[in-house]
Amino acid sequence: MKEIPIWSEFITLGQLLKLANVISNGAEAKGYLAEVVPLVNGEEDNRRGRKLYPGDRVELPDGQGFSIARQE
Repeated sequence: MKEIPIWSEFITLGQLLKLANVISNGAEAKGYLAEVVPLVNGEEDNRRGRKLYPGDRVELPDGQGFSIARQE
């Protein structure tokens, strides 16, 4: 599982996908999430605006996994 550091209180699922290089820009998030349903903390959720906080985990069907970590 790859750790994604954030400096703000939260990031959105769409922002995570961009930071993790799953998509190349934010405009691709809607189309990507229409085809792929990730697991957020073990539950299916494909809302690109889903807020992710430190400690949250995201798993993609292709086996990639990400955890959100607070960066000070």
